[in-house]
Amino acid sequence: MTSHPLRIILATDCGSTTTKAILVQQLGDEYRQTHRGEAPTTVEAPFEDVTRGVLNAIQEVEELSGRTILDGERIITPARGDTGVDIYISTSSAGGGLQIMVAGVVKSMSTESAQRCALGAGAIVMDALAANDGRPSYEKIERIRHLRPDMLLLAGGTDGGTIPHVVEIAEYIAAADPRPRLGIGYQLPVIYAGNIDARPQVQRILGERTALSITDNIRPVLEQENLMPARHKIHDLFLEHVMAQAPGYKKLISWAGAPIIPTPAAVGMIIETVARREGINVIGVDIGGATTDVFSVFQSIFNRTVSANLGMSYSVSNVVAEAGLDNIRRWLPFAFDEQTLRNQIKNKMIRPTTIPQTLNDLQVEQAIAREALRLALEQHKQLAVGLKGVQQERSVSDAFEQTASGQSLVDMFALDLIIGSGGILSHAPRRAQSMTMMVDAYAPLGITRLAVDSIFMMPHLGVLSTVHEQAATEVFAKDCLVPLGTCVAPNGTGKPGTPCFSYRLALPDKRLLEGTLAVGDLQLFPLATGQEASLEVTPTKGFDFGAGNGKKFTGKVHGGVVGLLLDARGRPIITAREEAARVRQLQAWAKAVDLYPEEREGNVESRSQKTE
Repeated sequence: MTSHPLRIILATDCGSTTTKAILVQQLGDEYRQTHRGEAPTTVEAPFEDVTRGVLNAIQEVEELSGRTILDGERIITPARGDTGVDIYISTSSAGGGLQIMVAGVVKSMSTESAQRCALGAGAIVMDALAANDGRPSYEKIERIRHLRPDMLLLAGGTDGGTIPHVVEIAEYIAAADPRPRLGIGYQLPVIYAGNIDARPQVQRILGERTALSITDNIRPVLEQENLMPARHKIHDLFLEHVMAQAPGYKKLISWAGAPIIPTPAAVGMIIETVARREGINVIGVDIGGATTDVFSVFQSIFNRTVSANLGMSYSVSNVVAEAGLDNIRRWLPFAFDEQTLRNQIKNKMIRPTTIPQTLNDLQVEQAIAREALRLALEQHKQLAVGLKGVQQERSVSDAFEQTASGQSLVDMFALDLIIGSGGILSHAPRRAQSMTMMVDAYAPLGITRLAVDSIFMMPHLGVLSTVHEQAATEVFAKDCLVPLGTCVAPNGTGKPGTPCFSYRLALPDKRLLEGTLAVGDLQLFPLATGQEASLEVTPTKGFDFGAGNGKKFTGKVHGGVVGLLLDARGRPIITAREEAARVRQLQAWAKAVDLYPEEREGNVESRSQKTE
């Protein structure tokens, strides 16, 4: 770690296909992202050296900024005048990212804690084994042998609790004799983070067969999770074992002024940092071609999940299979026969890099995105829960029949900010489309701000937060996030057309707007980025803004490039069953928020022409 002041910072994110570099500089009293460059990632053949792509991306930053950063293949540090940078940092998800298998004693307790630990460290969880998961022994052994993860996290048992069940899982691992995905001839890294009393047995069983590391119990008592020691150990082993085996990473590690961390872990770090500094509850989503990551911070507790089969290109057919065609069609503002819709979706899966050519194509993609986002959040809610079993006064070994469920931490009334990332959200032709996709998918309640990540800078800022938190949060607020505005919506249902709530909106220019919205209405008010207004809403009986059924609610609302959205559609959002009625309903909603102002067949203008 460098000791001199950090005024000029170079950060890269080595993704599976693209390596992205950004330059962050101190300009006066603030830090800003000033230049960016990108190049194809070169971890695969024919180059098989990740640093080639990094150097290419840095060269683009050099050309755009006029700053000399490279001396041959060396990054010049520290900065002097127009030469060099003060620190170079990086994240990586190249080569498939970090892939972990987890194992524990009780599926809903220690195994679930191990899953949360691995996901929070930025890993893809390939499978979660538990002593009580119902699978026969041979199947578990075969599964461990077949998957070839980068590492394995073994948990189980509170301190002083069960030992035989932990030993049983350790014996399955030893019998499988698993090999790591990278590095032929190396032993598989295994982290043991379970019952302290079982350490000698685990050491005896796995010590010679695997690269065993022992760290603090992630569930020392039923009432407490202690995930950070195991998470740090995962990051250490990611550098020492996984990265060190990937082509070119030893050189990359030698360049970096801070540990290289997995890309999803870095995204989680910046979301967690912002939530902590502002004292807010946040949901972040990154919807990609194959997977969708959801991050949340509620009550200062961070959670991350990966929906491995929900995405907009390679996994698009799986979204349709899981959501059902009717759920996709309910968001289409035009009549569409089933076979044509199926054909269009299959074509997208076969040709994942194509982009919509007509307005109808775009509307189909955005309909699928709504369902992918909704399903990913549903999956996230199932893992982002309070600890299970804490109300039971019995040991882990006695709790095999435990069926009590922890309450989800995701409280939509308490949610302050939703951050969207990924091509379908960040590069939608209009920001209003990004906002309505997230509102329709997440159905936020009360007052909720929404924003999108402009150029997927969050990984860079996450690793930057580990060396300079102020710089990371300043760039996050000023250059990374594009504020869309605020959504205000009550919980409840009612007959369409009947009164839902009345409002009084005090705008920054002293104007006072008043009115009433009927059930099913949407209304958008211009409220620019940086502006704040006071809102008072009075719901009718059956609707609740968070203060109680039918009770008045007041609060501050923030502006954005879209504005303030008053949503009287109720929760859940229900679309008409009959096709003609549904089309009229969706077209009315689209018109209310100016979703497709120049609607015409056969033409979707480019994002650069139309984005605010």
